[in-house]
Amino acid sequence: MNHNQQSNSGIEVELADDVAQGVYSNLAIIAHSSSEFVLDFVRIVPNVPKAKVKSRIILTPEHAKRLLSALTDNVNKYEKQFGPINVQGQQGFMMPSMLGVIGEA
Repeated sequence: MNHNQQSNSGIEVELADDVAQGVYSNLAIIAHSSSEFVLDFVRIVPNVPKAKVKSRIILTPEHAKRLLSALTDNVNKYEKQFGPINVQGQQGFMMPSMLGVIGEA
């Protein structure tokens, strides 16, 4: 069964059941070039030395900035409703250079 939603721009958005279940990620690797941002969402499992990229999203720089703004807005709304989100360090988000990855997206 597919779910249809109306976006703020008036576009009807279809959400397929297999996509609606989502993909769990506890690490995001972010890279960029002059023309795009690449977000790799990874699931790390304790005591397993290899992690798999579960989803990759490629954005234009403009859309990356819009995503940043939307996430900031939503985190602020969340914290007003549920209280502060405590973050310790930068765990869960890494630049490719932190992982020994060379090159740009």
